[in-house]
Amino acid sequence: MADTNGNAAPGTGVPSAQLPMFYKSPEAVNPTRHGSLSLVIKPDFGFAASAHAIPIMASEMPAAMRSYPIVFVGAQKAPVVITGLRQDENLFVEADGSWSQPHYIPGYVRRYPFVLAEDAQQAGRLKLCIDRESDRVIETVVAPLIDSEAAVTAPLFKGTEPSETTRGALEFCNQYQIGYNATRATIDKIDALGLFVSRRSTVTLESKEVLNLTDFQVVDEAALNALSDKDFLDLRKAGALALIYCHLASSNSWNALAYQATVRKTG
Repeated sequence: MADTNGNAAPGTGVPSAQLPMFYKSPEAVNPTRHGSLSLVIKPDFGFAASAHAIPIMASEMPAAMRSYPIVFVGAQKAPVVITGLRQDENLFVEADGSWSQPHYIPGYVRRYPFVLAEDAQQAGRLKLCIDRESDRVIETVVAPLIDSEAAVTAPLFKGTEPSETTRGALEFCNQYQIGYNATRATIDKIDALGLFVSRRSTVTLESKEVLNLTDFQVVDEAALNALSDKDFLDLRKAGALALIYCHLASSNSWNALAYQATVRKTG
């Protein structure tokens, strides 16, 4: 359903199948290369308009489950929220690029155009990168020409020092990475107990059109309830129960997704 790789391979400038979703040309942020650049600060999520599934972290699930079904995809059982009922369709990105209110905006989306990437020079080290092909990354001299009441610009650097915007992006990406790693560890714990099963969902729209969604996995509630006391306690100690119960509760959001499709069609 979605490319859920959390990190990028920076500096090539060439789109790759290995790049995470949304990113086309991530480059390691540095003052020599990017000292003349600014970031357009605006609520424009048009880059996500064709993302029908978006990665989600465990810490986001209590907020996300109210709007989206949460399922697991791929061999790694990566958790994602379903944002569309058809391929290349996001029902929550409006025509003007805004995110439909009052729905939760995933951190994966809010992070863009920044991302952490492996440092080719030092194994195990992550560097802050920015997608140079994002239309929000512009030359600072162009900033005064931006004609939008909803948009302001902020430089990436002040001289050779990272600006407040860049420092904030680094902090956000670091926190995202911590959340991603914690989620990954929790998923592995659940998977080790054999709780994931393949499922499909059938959604009937108001127009009576029936859509079948496949290629995802869910936690088998019957298998969860059949766990030994020891295994169940291990899940609780690992903090996995909150993730599991948010995921199970999010199944009610398939109806909300169908409603969102109806709103979009009549709107």
